Amino acid sequence: MKFSTKEDIEAPIDAVFDMLCDFEMFERAAMRRGAEVQRADSRSAPAPGIAWNAAFNMRGKRRQVEIEMITFEKPNEMVFECRSQGLMTLMSLELVALSRNRTRVMVILDIKPLNLSARLLVQSLKLAKTSLTKKYKLRVAEFARTLEERQRRSA
Repeated sequence: MKFSTKEDIEAPIDAVFDMLCDFEMFERAAMRRGAEVQRADSRSAPAPGIAWNAAFNMRGKRRQVEIEMITFEKPNEMVFECRSQGLMTLMSLELVALSRNRTRVMVILDIKPLNLSARLLVQSLKLAKTSLTKKYKLRVAEFARTLEERQRRSA
């Protein structure tokens, strides 16, 4: 099951990419929402192989997730592989410079079931795909506005 959307951000491509590489900010944001996040590698610079272990409560159950960056092409693309109980998700962030101060960010989420119970979950998600897609696009748009505001404050 695939979700994708794109947003234009009023900021140079290098600045947007650098903000997307601020992994500590994402870790703190997840922890504020109740997740436990721990780096699973010792790299200091963004590169393929950076990994995290995360745990969070969802629908009354504790979920464990392993996240690993599998592609890093500055300033155009990052791809993360997320594995949890029965699901494998690829999240791709693709950036395109529209002008010197405008960047298009494409966020693609591809969810693949690995077992029968995960297949049933994905099947139920497909029934709600329209509303989930709407929520997904709103969240990505909200995130893009946050990046834009961050760029304005630092400029």
